[in-house]
Amino acid sequence: MVINSKLLKKVKLNLLSSRLYLSEFLLFNFFILGILILLENRIAILIPLIFLIFTLSLIYFYQIGEKRNKEVEEISKTIHSIRKNELLDSSEIRLGKHLRKLEDEIKEMFIKNKNDIEYLEKLEKIRTEFLGNVSHELRNPIFAIQGYIETLLDGAIDDPQVNKHFLQKANEHTINLSNLLNDLIDISMIESGEMRLSFRYFEIHGFLSEIANQVKPIAEDKNLELIYHPCRENLKLYGDKNRLKQALDNLITNAIKYTEKGKVEILVNEERSTGRIIIRDTGIGIHEDDLSRIFERFYRVDKARSREVGGTGLGLAIVKHIIEAHGSKIYVKSKLGEGSEFSFALKK
Repeated sequence: MVINSKLLKKVKLNLLSSRLYLSEFLLFNFFILGILILLENRIAILIPLIFLIFTLSLIYFYQIGEKRNKEVEEISKTIHSIRKNELLDSSEIRLGKHLRKLEDEIKEMFIKNKNDIEYLEKLEKIRTEFLGNVSHELRNPIFAIQGYIETLLDGAIDDPQVNKHFLQKANEHTINLSNLLNDLIDISMIESGEMRLSFRYFEIHGFLSEIANQVKPIAEDKNLELIYHPCRENLKLYGDKNRLKQALDNLITNAIKYTEKGKVEILVNEERSTGRIIIRDTGIGIHEDDLSRIFERFYRVDKARSREVGGTGLGLAIVKHIIEAHGSKIYVKSKLGEGSEFSFALKK
């Protein structure tokens, strides 16, 4: 653990001030002695008194020196314990009653350094998990593509009953791989701050109507009803249209993927200073234990089902980042077997 240089400087200044105080006191004694010597007629009486004052001064400052040495030793032991990571909590740091301010400074330094170390350890854990997840997600489509190509090269390419089917499957996995790489690039740019957003006011009715028309065929393929509830036509909200479209595409297609019957709704609740966009479905729902984790990268509520319906496992993480970049927060309400509702607010 790194020891704050400013803190060490304060300790040195405390010691220096005590030495200066001792020097000033001794000089004062010699000054008094000089004045008394000038009083020749009283010198015989005052010499014992001067000697007594001088002796008491030496004793007093000897005690101060001993006290300072103990305090310095106490500080040194505390700093040594911090460096060796022997302290578990800041409450274990205790200095003398005259060193309360210094004790508070050391405690603040200890807490900050401890938090920094815990944060770095958490980042390292996230990095390791992320690399493991990426490797796993990349391996699946690559192995599938490789398997289909090897089968074709082994003779299946000459079989008209299977060759086109294998090529279609290989192409699907190629698309999945491309989607995964695009999502990885997006989330990397967002988290590193490299993704620039272009904020402006835009008319929300036409924006949502266009998105609904684009995804409607996907819902119709599953015999689902996709309903867009039109909002006030001149309602304008503030945000980056392109990134918001990316977020809404993810939310709506997710709703369609995890809904087997019923409907998916898109609506806007106009509030005092915001417009709340809501995506609601009658799908399978999300267990309460999973709600706090669904926005984590690669987190899947039902891994088997997720593989079946496709997706990169990064969609909701990207949505969360995009919405937070707009100064908002995404909310989710869900019940198993009844459906889910995702919502977020934009400034009017």
